[in-house]
Amino acid sequence: MLIRGAQPEDALAVARVHVRSWQSAYRGHLPDDHLAGLDPVARAERYSFGIDRADTPHTVLAVDEDEGRVIGFATTGPCADAGTRGRLGELYGLYVDPDRWRTGCGRQLMRAARARLAGLGFREAVLWVLDGNSRAESFYRADGWTRDGAERDEVLGPDWWSSTATARAGTMVWPKIHEVRYIRHL
Repeated sequence: MLIRGAQPEDALAVARVHVRSWQSAYRGHLPDDHLAGLDPVARAERYSFGIDRADTPHTVLAVDEDEGRVIGFATTGPCADAGTRGRLGELYGLYVDPDRWRTGCGRQLMRAARARLAGLGFREAVLWVLDGNSRAESFYRADGWTRDGAERDEVLGPDWWSSTATARAGTMVWPKIHEVRYIRHL
């Protein structure tokens, strides 16, 4: 497995992993029609890979060298939460293709994500996880992350829907999620 920085030409491969991961991990947590409507092509258009500045998100990939395909990714950067700018780093997301869960891919991505944040000078980092996502919470706790008491509710808007669903946005009810925050010393 190769860990490397994401480039613009990786966008669709990353989006496919992102969508498959959501469709597996969030089944039972999000409405089935929401998960079925996730569109990798639409998601790929939202990425901005290849920009390597400390103040912007940075994504590292796990690539299966034998198959030549992206099997996971982690995105990091400065914490976007109010009052934390410059003090905390953030793991914005870590997703692994479901057929690669429990293979060590996530652990390697986590190490790379923590190293990047530490390299940017952050001493601590946070991440947000869907409350009740026990698989993810167990993974993070095993890596030394702990809940810090912060919680938030978010509405998943049209950027996660297929173009067909977005066209129906006037009648769409967007799912609301509850997230809890974890923190870790780097």
